[in-house]
This record gives sequence, C-alpha cells and structure tokens, in this order.
Amino acid sequence: MLRITDTLSLADWELVETFTRSQGPGGQNVNKVETAVELRFEAERSPHLGPAVKARLKRLAGRRWTTDGAIVIRAEETRSQARNRDLARERLADLVRQALIAPKRRIATKPTFGSQLRRLKAKGIRGEVKAARGKVDTEE
Repeated sequence: MLRITDTLSLADWELVETFTRSQGPGGQNVNKVETAVELRFEAERSPHLGPAVKARLKRLAGRRWTTDGAIVIRAEETRSQARNRDLARERLADLVRQALIAPKRRIATKPTFGSQLRRLKAKGIRGEVKAARGKVDTEE
C-alpha cells in the first residue's frame, strides 16, 4: 500500500514493480544486479481517484501516461534497488498529490479607468511616433 495523503492510499494491486539492469553508475555491478525499478500504476482503473483527478493526472504525467491508462515511472539513479524503489514510489506520490490540488477558477475583472486611460495615451504616443516615420517632403 502506498500512502499519498492522510485520507488517500493506493492499493498494492494498482502498483506493479519490475526490476531491470540499470544504465547508471556501478561498474561491474551494473552488469549482474537488477537495480533499476519500473513502477507501473494503473491510474485509469483506480477506484481511489475521481474523474477530475484522473484528468489532471493524465495531463501532469505527459509521456509517462500509456495508452491503456497506466503511469510508468522509471528510477535508476542509485546503485541500490531498495533506494530506487523508494524514489519511484515517492515520484508517483508527488505526481498524485499535485493532481489532487484543484486549480482555482479565474474570476474575470474589468480594467480600471486609470489603466484604460494609460493604455490609450500610450497608443496615441506610439501612433505619433509611427506617423512621423513617413516620407519627408523635400519640396519646400
């Protein structure tokens, strides 16, 4: 079980871990020990997440979201399998925590009268500058 917040935890059946040989540091160790972790979270089938959270999670996951609705996270930074496993789980937890935060709705506001006047004054000045760039009349 992966604890996300005090009220939300992901069940073990939603998470699948596979271990492969890492490409990171390790010398000869890298050729014989499977330290890289690939964590797969079945997000689309998860009963713990609502549809809005799943939509935000899909947008946040980006390339890590597969066509069948799973998130794949790969960790191979350290030489320790246990540490890589913890890193992958922490990354997934952070991703889900970000998706749980609903964005605030923007409230449309009118520009102030002063800002409207400043804008129009700036446009007038800019127009005068551009008008002055015209051809010079030499017949005087």
